[in-house]
Amino acid sequence: MPKKSITKNYLYNLAYQVLILILPLITTPYLSRVLGARGTGIYSYTYTIVNYFVLFGSLGVALYGQREIAYAQQKKQKRKRIFIELVLFRFITISVAIAIYFVCFMRTGEYSEYYRILLFELLAGAFDISWFFQGLEEFKKTVTRNILVRTISVALIFIFVKKEQDLVTYMYIYSLADFIGNLTLWLYLPKYFRGVKIGKINLSHQIKPIILLFIPQITSKLYNMLDTTMLGKIVVDKSETGYYEQSQKVIRLLLTVVTSLGIVMIPRMANMFANGEKKQINYYIKRSFSFTFLLSFPMTFGLISISKAFTPIFFGPGFEKTSTLMCIISPIILLMGVANVLGNQYLIPTQRQKEYTISVGVGVLVNFVLNYIFISLWTSVGACIATVISQVAVDYMQFRQLKREIKFKSVVKLSYKYLFASVIMFIACNLTKIIVSRGIASIILQVIVGVIVYGIILIRLKDEYLYMFLRKIYEKTTGQNSRSII
Repeated sequence: MPKKSITKNYLYNLAYQVLILILPLITTPYLSRVLGARGTGIYSYTYTIVNYFVLFGSLGVALYGQREIAYAQQKKQKRKRIFIELVLFRFITISVAIAIYFVCFMRTGEYSEYYRILLFELLAGAFDISWFFQGLEEFKKTVTRNILVRTISVALIFIFVKKEQDLVTYMYIYSLADFIGNLTLWLYLPKYFRGVKIGKINLSHQIKPIILLFIPQITSKLYNMLDTTMLGKIVVDKSETGYYEQSQKVIRLLLTVVTSLGIVMIPRMANMFANGEKKQINYYIKRSFSFTFLLSFPMTFGLISISKAFTPIFFGPGFEKTSTLMCIISPIILLMGVANVLGNQYLIPTQRQKEYTISVGVGVLVNFVLNYIFISLWTSVGACIATVISQVAVDYMQFRQLKREIKFKSVVKLSYKYLFASVIMFIACNLTKIIVSRGIASIILQVIVGVIVYGIILIRLKDEYLYMFLRKIYEKTTGQNSRSII
């Protein structure tokens, strides 16, 4: 099987990841006005709870399956056996999770009605086979089959969700979209398994490696979901959870652009690791850091610059606090981008689960302690501060564990030009507020000025990564070799 283009796979995966975040963002200005902060907070809290069950029910199969399929890209028989074993294993574990979820949340309670609707999220997890196509580096398929389902779901939200009482309808539409989207991927399977026969299926030999890889995943997921859960438990006013959730939506969208490369690189790194290609791994890691800095620095500074004008336009009245939260938590774009390179692109594909688990475990501990203190003092603001500090702890631990393979100083050197360009961009964006200080015109003007200033500075600094990107665009559009021009 020929290796797929990393650039194409990144763009396909980016398109899909942005899609599943951008469509809710399209509906957010409408829903925040219709459902209000309380309705948004209830959905955020209940959705986080059901995600714990999806996480435990999935038991790390997705990341493990992606890696194992990548190891066996050229071995069709082994590939099919791995797929069948992992699908059966996931059906069993999700079934157990559904049984516990039913007993604990679906029968009675203040939000039992919402929990019953969110059962479809657990069913969606059982039928999720995107890991199979990602392991084969076939990212186009996971994009094209889900675009239609997601687009239809957005249309249904605008048609049927009209008032605060329609929260139930919104949850049905959102959950069924996940479920149906995962089912559609199964239509591609016959192409890969036609004529391939396998021997006896054995689930038992998959249990130990799945558990070993599940431990770092559960640690990472708990770390990511802890803020919303603790905020919902400690603070009675669910509006605070709504403010926090809205700020997270924007952050997650920007993070998706930065971290989508990680999902693409996992199978490539795993395949190179299996073939002993150490030099190639180091080469791609360096490029990943450059790419992360290229995007994360301007996004971080840019978000701080536009947040005040962006919040009232996008979220509507009553969400003013979200602007402050976005400014506080914006450094997470850079910090999680770095952790994505160190953890997802290096530690996991090279079977360094122990180091990955320790680093994220430290983050969970720091986050839990700081959440308990800061949320009690400053509610959603405290949750944002705790998140940033705990992510610093994760990055520090991962650099410390990889100090022999990846030198911290060399990584910092890669970031200088992007930091410098972003600071100048930030100053330029704030100067434009003198001309237009409010409204959508201010946002558009700041974005245009920011992109132009950032691009010009990097071109003047002769940034290798930006030049490579421009060369690829030129060659794709003209069909000519660009080396003599750029």
